[in-house]
Amino acid sequence: MNEIGQIVENEWLKTPEIRPDMNLQSGVFIVMPNHFHGIIIIGENQFNTATDTFNHFGPQSKNLASIMRGFKSVITMQAKTIRVDFAWQPRYYDHIIRNSESFETIQNYIIDNPLDWINDQFYK
Repeated sequence: MNEIGQIVENEWLKTPEIRPDMNLQSGVFIVMPNHFHGIIIIGENQFNTATDTFNHFGPQSKNLASIMRGFKSVITMQAKTIRVDFAWQPRYYDHIIRNSESFETIQNYIIDNPLDWINDQFYK
């Protein structure tokens, strides 16, 4: 794994500890040469159990979007510090895992992802 890959791994592993108020658990993850897959479990916490269901417009915090925004931001800053040519795709893809069968399927996909690297368009 190259230096930026190590940064991605280290920051992902730190995600639950730097956000203790969100009751996060990190599931399986994989850092690939040109992308990243990970499962993050957001447990019940003071931010997702409120009875106020009114839709608040504006910057979001204490949710998956804020986790990903912070994760991507800190890695981008570190890449600039070490002068690595690095950029994230503009968005990220998420999927809510609703049952154990789906969890198992996605977990296996992540674990097996390196086996499919040879078929990636960026494989060299």
